[in-house]
Amino acid sequence: MINPSSFLSRALLADAVFSGVAAVALTLGAGVLAPFLNLPEALLRESGLFLIAYTALVGWLGTRQSVLKALVLLVIVGNAAWTLGSIALLFSGAVSPNLLGILFVVAQAIATGVFAELQYIGLRKSGGVVTA
Repeated sequence: MINPSSFLSRALLADAVFSGVAAVALTLGAGVLAPFLNLPEALLRESGLFLIAYTALVGWLGTRQSVLKALVLLVIVGNAAWTLGSIALLFSGAVSPNLLGILFVVAQAIATGVFAELQYIGLRKSGGVVTA
């Protein structure tokens, strides 16, 4: 367990807010968004459903006085993987988004990458090991 820096807590909470908004929009609006982005409705909805659980985890971590360092690292690695996976999706040929869809995927990939970097910086600024 570590004492998260205020920077880390804020980065986690900001991630939770943005992920929560995306979770609601993608889960409830997948049918509306899919034709505008030319992305599969199932991909959008399933991404939104995943983000509901992710939002809960990251929001919870952002409010703790002490956190498991491994959980924070999991969030950071997960954000980095989401960023790389999003860009790989565009090059894979598995989807054929229109320009708006490409911009959507790239924008959320950049935002996720920024959160990974901010959380990494926050982790480095965090206090030492907490003993029970």
